[in-house]
Order: sequence, then structure tokens, then C-alpha cells
Amino acid sequence: MLLVSSGLVDAVTFLGLNSVFVANITGNVVFAGFAIAGQPRHQLWAHLLALAAFAAGAWSEGRVARRIREPRRRLFHLTVTHAALVAAALAVVLLAGEKGTGPQVALIVLLGYGMGMQNAVALRMAVPDLVNITVVTSIVTRLVSQAPAQAWRRRACAVAALFAGALLGTVLYLVAGMAAPLTADLLLLVLIAYMARDVFPDPARR
Repeated sequence: MLLVSSGLVDAVTFLGLNSVFVANITGNVVFAGFAIAGQPRHQLWAHLLALAAFAAGAWSEGRVARRIREPRRRLFHLTVTHAALVAAALAVVLLAGEKGTGPQVALIVLLGYGMGMQNAVALRMAVPDLVNITVVTSIVTRLVSQAPAQAWRRRACAVAALFAGALLGTVLYLVAGMAAPLTADLLLLVLIAYMARDVFPDPARR
């Protein structure tokens, strides 16, 4: 579900905010190089802002991890915070639209900060092959270069989940605009938070 969320959000920002990624930060680094070289499609400030917002979100997760050491509770609290950020981004779209520098700055900061937290949470969960929920280059490399094993199902599922999120986000954006995929992502984050609270076992109750 975290991979689907990443695909959803990157589809929204890439299509609606002039090719800016807020989850796949590798893309922003490359596009920043394009912008410096003079490629007019890419705005340097937007890519740098996405990078800074993502880094701030990841830094915040590290501070939270020091105070909330139980993984289930940490995942719940940070996912609720992320959902609140997506809800704020949805409000920006509904009230101010997605055009203009002001709304674009707000959307990049809100969504980038949330994705930074989300990626840091996934990294700390340390699920094999899924510690990075945005870049699947290493997953594809392992999938096709290493000997077949039980892990191939997990790796293939990771690639499919990110693809599905990007596909869904693009379809919703093209059909109904930016608000639709943001609403879908918000609902998905609420479901993740619910699962973290009510489904995952709480070690304190064992």
C-alpha cells in the first residue's frame, strides 16, 4: 500500500506540477541538472524545493523514532500525520487550484514532506526489497539477475504496486483533475493507519 501511495503521488505532481517528483527524489536530482543546463520544461526551484521538503520529512521521522520506539505506534502516528498533509494539499487544490507559484509551492512542500516521512518509515521497517518505496531499479536488478527464489514474488509485487499506483493516479488525474488522485491517496493512508492501529500486533499486549 505504501508503494501504491508513492505511485499515486508522483503521478499527481509529475503531471500537475511541471514534472516535479515528490517521492522519486532521484528524478528531481536529474531534472535539476536539466534545468541548470537550460531545459525550459524544468524549473530548478521546484526540484530543489521538493528535495528540501522530502529531506525535512525524513529528518522529522528520525526525531519521532527517538520518542516512539514501538514500530506499530510510530507507523500509525506518522501515517496519520501524512494523511493530514495530503488533506491539506487537497484543500489547496480545491480552494486555490494547482496553477500559480503559491499553490505549487504549498503542494510541493506538503506532499514532499509527507513522502519524506513515509520513505523513512519504510526504511526503518526494514522489509527485504521494500526498504525503498520509490526507486525500483535495485529491485528489478535483483529480480532478473539473481537466482530464482521465494523473494521473486515480493520483488515482482513491489514493482507491480508502484506501477499500479502510477497508473491509477494518472487515470484519475486525466479524468477528474488533481483532487481525485489526492483523495484516493488520502483514503489509502487512512486505511494504512487503521491497519497499523488495529491489525498489527502490539508487543505490549503479548
